[in-house]
Amino acid sequence: MKLIEFDHVPAGLLERPASALHHVLDGPVLIHLEGKNPQPLFVSVLLHGNEVTGWEAVRRLLKSHYSFDQLPRSLCLLIGNTRAAKHRLRRLDEQLDYNRCWPGGIYQDSEIGKLFRQVTDRAIELAPIASLDIHNNTGLNPHYAAINRIRPEFLRLASYFSTKVVYFTMPKGTQSLAFSRFCPSTTLECGQAGNVQGTDHTLGFLETCMHLPDLPTTPLNADDVHLFHMVATVRVHDDVLFGFGNVPTDVAFRENLDGLNFQELPAGISLGDINDSPARPLIATDIDGRDVTEQYFRFDRSRVETVREIMPSMLTLDRRVIQQDCLGYLMERIHFEDHIEVTDHDPLPEGIRRSDRPGEPAV
Repeated sequence: MKLIEFDHVPAGLLERPASALHHVLDGPVLIHLEGKNPQPLFVSVLLHGNEVTGWEAVRRLLKSHYSFDQLPRSLCLLIGNTRAAKHRLRRLDEQLDYNRCWPGGIYQDSEIGKLFRQVTDRAIELAPIASLDIHNNTGLNPHYAAINRIRPEFLRLASYFSTKVVYFTMPKGTQSLAFSRFCPSTTLECGQAGNVQGTDHTLGFLETCMHLPDLPTTPLNADDVHLFHMVATVRVHDDVLFGFGNVPTDVAFRENLDGLNFQELPAGISLGDINDSPARPLIATDIDGRDVTEQYFRFDRSRVETVREIMPSMLTLDRRVIQQDCLGYLMERIHFEDHIEVTDHDPLPEGIRRSDRPGEPAV
């Protein structure tokens, strides 16, 4: 796959919802738009085809500025999985997850992974002020930002969107994790797709970032950010038939399971009933991929129970998302002041070298 780039917005693009973009764009494209400040803001939307808030916010932004040639800052826009967006799906069955294929992930050598390597190379050349990857949740979650490095500029960027910030280093191969090696980056979780409040909030954040003269690196106050560390991924065992509410399945999770997101739950909370499970119904793995299920759950009393205090996020009731990705994540609250990085940067993905001066090519 060859990276397609435009220096303009294709005709009629801003009039199309995400589900209709495939008529103009057959695959991922990179659009470069000049602004008064030449250092671009990098924005990626629709890496998951059913997460449309990013595109809705971007097209509103461009409708208000682009036609008058008044962008306050240059914009580098990546539009992702238009084929999945056509069907309002996260991804098609034959596709890889577009947010697991970036440099550093297990799918980086796939066809789409090689294309995203090209996107990463271009972004390093452009030296953006920041990178924003915009997503939605299928479950009930507050709006929050996620970062991959605990540095003042990352925390500051995230805090402009929400005081709730999640630090994560898994899964590998995400856009923000790849870009965090060379510029401040954040993932925006903007609630459920189609919610106008999520689009309004995202648009306001984009406006803020487009008008920033620079990104401050000064320390934040302790109350500016409430930081949570993602410590485990929770999946449903492949052999387990599951449902929600009072259903005759191997495991019947709580009907309102996603209502537990961002709640600090004590030990002994039941997430659902076990009727006849042939295996451990849930599998929790830590950031190194180790099985840590027994540290968080027990299944010996015909229930899925917590064995310690946990805070879940992104728990979902969407069966397709659960089967394609996971049930949700577990987090712990941390104090960012105790974890500030002291190194300048992590190594870049294999095969990429940082340029000595912004704007120069990197090889």
